[in-house]
Amino acid sequence: MQEAFTNVTKHAATGSAEVRLVYVDGLLGITVTNEGGRKPPSPPAPDSGYGLIGMRERAVSAGGRLRVGHRPQGGFEVFVELPLCPLAPGEVRRRA
Repeated sequence: MQEAFTNVTKHAATGSAEVRLVYVDGLLGITVTNEGGRKPPSPPAPDSGYGLIGMRERAVSAGGRLRVGHRPQGGFEVFVELPLCPLAPGEVRRRA
């Protein structure tokens, strides 16, 4: 969520975001959306992190998944689904 909020402040032409939490069948879904357009690009700061790549890697390492992208009505959405029970080393979560 922290990275999603950081991305809103860096890239969206809005100062707000909406967060939705959903719990279903042992999974926590977190959605962060904003309705703003895109700010003009600015040069990346040194040591600015890995943004979306890092978010995806962290979600997968916890047995979850990440979906990100522009919304058809404008703005951007970050959705992560995380298991509430951690995976054992080498375990793979199966989805129905």
